[in-house]
Amino acid sequence: MTSENSGREQDDATGGGAAADAATEDFVAHRNLLFTVAYEMLGSAADAEDVLQETWLRWAGVDLDTVHDRRAYLVRITTRQALNRLRTLGRRKESYVGSWLPEPLLTTPDVAEDVELADSVSMAMMLVLETLAPVERAVFVLREVFDLGYDEIAEAVEKSPAAVRQIAHRARAHVAARRPRGEVSAAESRRALAAFQRAVETGDLQGLLDILSPDVVLLGDGGGIKQAVLRPIIGADKVARLMLGGLGKLDMAMSMDPAQVNGHPALVVRLDGELDTVVAVRFDEGRITGLYAVRNPEKLSYMREEATTLSR
Repeated sequence: MTSENSGREQDDATGGGAAADAATEDFVAHRNLLFTVAYEMLGSAADAEDVLQETWLRWAGVDLDTVHDRRAYLVRITTRQALNRLRTLGRRKESYVGSWLPEPLLTTPDVAEDVELADSVSMAMMLVLETLAPVERAVFVLREVFDLGYDEIAEAVEKSPAAVRQIAHRARAHVAARRPRGEVSAAESRRALAAFQRAVETGDLQGLLDILSPDVVLLGDGGGIKQAVLRPIIGADKVARLMLGGLGKLDMAMSMDPAQVNGHPALVVRLDGELDTVVAVRFDEGRITGLYAVRNPEKLSYMREEATTLSR
């Protein structure tokens, strides 16, 4: 091997290493954004992580010199991979046992301070997003949550900008009709959650009825693995009596701890010290209108890991 050839190969190796470093740096810089896009589209942290892995594999093979806006390019890859997986998840949900709830995420307090982001990842909003068609969901998330331009979104979902505007308008109207009825401050939410926890732990039926809205809805997700209500339970009296009756039958030590889940106050329930249920709560006008109890162990694995930070 001549010294000339050796030098040329060394330059190629150095250039390749620099490109790989740049690709890694860009991916890491936007990872939280990409994870949140995928999670809001899929409702599953595990699937969102898989999408990020697929995004990285594709991103690592891109010639960065041809990319004008690396953030937009990464979002485009992530969106397309999430759309593919969303269609697969849709088929999986058709045979799901009982109610399907999003996978809960522990979030840091700064997420709650970003009101728009906290609202977009709340259990209530994630369930609203479930009612959108896959492309509608992608367009709504990219436009309403992350404020991407219509041209960028059009490239991500492979539609024309005009079509994306129509889809965004339709999705926005659909979501607006199903949003929580009134704003509740973080302090009010914490007080209401504390009152709810106190009533449950003491078996105070009247205390529960006082904090629950008359038309409160309880959804349970056991995934066919753990016992949970198979259909929505509606009405304060039914929900309160079901909860207190179920707790009265427990033969294990129970503890309830407040936590920040999906940007909002929630309760983490442990039986004999083991994570058993995450109860996310929806508040409207100072009272609890929605209780989302996730018991499926497969959806709680992420909760057992360290807190996840969602940020733009």
